[in-house]
Amino acid sequence: QVQLVESGGGLVPAGGSLKLACVASESIFTPFSINVMNWYRQAPGKQREFVASITTAGTTNYANSVKGRFTISRDNAKNTVYLQMDTLKPEDTAVYYCNNYRGSTDYWGQGTQVTVSS
Repeated sequence: QVQLVESGGGLVPAGGSLKLACVASESIFTPFSINVMNWYRQAPGKQREFVASITTAGTTNYANSVKGRFTISRDNAKNTVYLQMDTLKPEDTAVYYCNNYRGSTDYWGQGTQVTVSS
């Protein structure tokens, strides 16, 4: 059972930046098996949506709504994935969840609140 703990959320004005971190209880570097780290978000009254992902090989993918503003990265030695969020908009306000897909199983963190004021 992989445990994920997010941190770094908070209140920021529009145009500002935040950096989220997600620490995993097990190694996120598994070169011989599928292991993808993802960020999702859920705004009030909306479904949870994909934000960004990074594979063991370092391949990244982003939702169109955040492309060019958000950057996902990983530190394998620290079992940590980051989400650098720049040029934040009020519509980025949501609870951000870390997700780890490995061994055909999804693991989720508890989420961290990001609020962008206009």
